[in-house]
Amino acid sequence: CGRGPGGCRGGRTDMALRCAASLAAGRQPWGPRREGTVRWSSAAKASAVKINEKASREKILTLESMNPQVKAVEYAVRGPIVLKAGEIEKELRKGIKKPFTEVIKANIGDAHAMGQRPITFLRQVVALCTYPNLLDSPSFPEDAKKRARRILQGCGGNSLGSYTASQGINCIREDVASYIERRDGGVPADPDNIYLTTGASDGISAILKILISGGGKSRTGVMIPIPQYPLYSAAISELDAIQVNYYLDEENCWALNVNELRRALNEAKAYCNPKVLCIINPGNPTGQVQNRKCIEDVIHFAWEEKLFLLADEVYQDNVYSEGCQFHSFKKILYEMGPEYYNNVELASFHSTSKGYMGECGYRGGYMEVINLHPEIKGQLVKLLSVRLCPPVSGQAAMDIVVNPPVPGEESYAQFIKEKESVLNNLAKKAKLTEDMFNKIPGVHCNPLQGAMYAFPRIFIPSKAIEEAKAHKMAPDMFYCMKLLEETGICVVPGSGFGQREGTYHFRMTILPPVEKLKILLEKVKDFHIKFLEKYA
Repeated sequence: CGRGPGGCRGGRTDMALRCAASLAAGRQPWGPRREGTVRWSSAAKASAVKINEKASREKILTLESMNPQVKAVEYAVRGPIVLKAGEIEKELRKGIKKPFTEVIKANIGDAHAMGQRPITFLRQVVALCTYPNLLDSPSFPEDAKKRARRILQGCGGNSLGSYTASQGINCIREDVASYIERRDGGVPADPDNIYLTTGASDGISAILKILISGGGKSRTGVMIPIPQYPLYSAAISELDAIQVNYYLDEENCWALNVNELRRALNEAKAYCNPKVLCIINPGNPTGQVQNRKCIEDVIHFAWEEKLFLLADEVYQDNVYSEGCQFHSFKKILYEMGPEYYNNVELASFHSTSKGYMGECGYRGGYMEVINLHPEIKGQLVKLLSVRLCPPVSGQAAMDIVVNPPVPGEESYAQFIKEKESVLNNLAKKAKLTEDMFNKIPGVHCNPLQGAMYAFPRIFIPSKAIEEAKAHKMAPDMFYCMKLLEETGICVVPGSGFGQREGTYHFRMTILPPVEKLKILLEKVKDFHIKFLEKYA
């Protein structure tokens, strides 16, 4: 670009770029010279601008060039409505006036963020594992110290900061197996079939990844409930598999009907190879608890149609309705006899994030996988080894979920008091939410038998549907966005979970404290009545 001090000849591109940047800013590249001012010809200036243009080349990674499977991923629980809630929170902090003083994020099952207190014993053990010097402190009970020492002995260098085996710490996998045996009334569990995971989501994604294969009409189809937890549709999109929807029966408390499974399977065979069946029990977002007969029917269907079963059981402690009981798929499978128990391939999942613990941030979880082909077992361990190991603090937290204090230990009384308080509170809030929703005109809510969400059906007038279309929004997204903007309440539209054509819902967690939940529900009631009046 001509010859300033030091020159910009040949390969000295960096100097040329600095020169071009200076020219673009309207200043001398090297400042004033003692012997006079450098004069730049028009040709030199044009050459510098050309170099500057070349410097801002096109990006390699764009929406057009990125992985199309990632672009297809949608996760409604943290989707556009949540981004909008974040923007409103920033505006409130800046002092911008709204018809409310806070955003209530009822979009996600994050118990501690909603004010639930941690379980003392779990935090004590994790604290002891994290800072072993506390093992000498008289402030911690001996039963917590005993568990912490055992976990640390399973860690390299007796430190939570070391990598573990990819499958997880061996003594914790032994504790998980013992827990499953107790839960299922003596049904045997092998620690070698236990894989500790980064929350349940990590295990679900890993199993789907190893299951999906083929192309065209032989591409793997994955059967998921509608409504579903968006992790499933997101993972299916990312892996370029085929989503096969089966609909839960809203008129029958979101029951699972085998005839509907058969319909979905037979239709899907025309365009893919369905080989995976996912069940969420208790249900998310629908809150139903499957009865024993239903589970038997599903297992028989999977056996008959040669389907790999995925049982998402992270809400197994969250059962509230009288007459409802959690039955694990593993237990029912075993009780159906050897023809089923020795043949049906089953992966079941649990987590520290839900239940009475609510320890979402630790990202602790496990999966038990039975009847896996021995060679595939090695492939699964190989796949898991790529991420080295799950968070070790999360493994420790999972251990306390499956190995809590027992009668006779000094921490038992406090532990059981805290556990029952959380679960009893959730049961009250489930009933409160159901009752209050069903008093609102144009809203219907099925019984919240379990989990920690309500999924009410809402009536949206045709005028509102037309306005939603004009804004290029799904009608329930339009409704939820209006709810957020007018009340500060953040919920997730039913379209993010899937729903039957022509029906509209939203998912709302029941986790806020009772008094705040009452206020929230009253606000929803007032909003809905005004919404109907406006668009009727």
